[in-house]
Amino acid sequence: MNISVELTLFPLQDDFETPIIHFIKKLRASGLTVLENPLSTQVFGDYDKVMELLNSEIRESFENLDHVVLTMKMVKSDRSDYEPHF
Repeated sequence: MNISVELTLFPLQDDFETPIIHFIKKLRASGLTVLENPLSTQVFGDYDKVMELLNSEIRESFENLDHVVLTMKMVKSDRSDYEPHF
């Protein structure tokens, strides 16, 4: 089963860019399809592989940051090839 996940990481600190960049680079290194835009990052792939990756990377971010918010949306399908039709 494939899924699509949209993530936004909000480190609540002055130097917020460094942990965001680190988080995205770890997602990219996974071999899964990862797309970024200015507001969020999307990860696409097999449910078990995506969730295993997210479990480890979210845990690492939460352990390394004192104050952090992460928003996540999930869709049951691989939407990596979505193109608007309007």
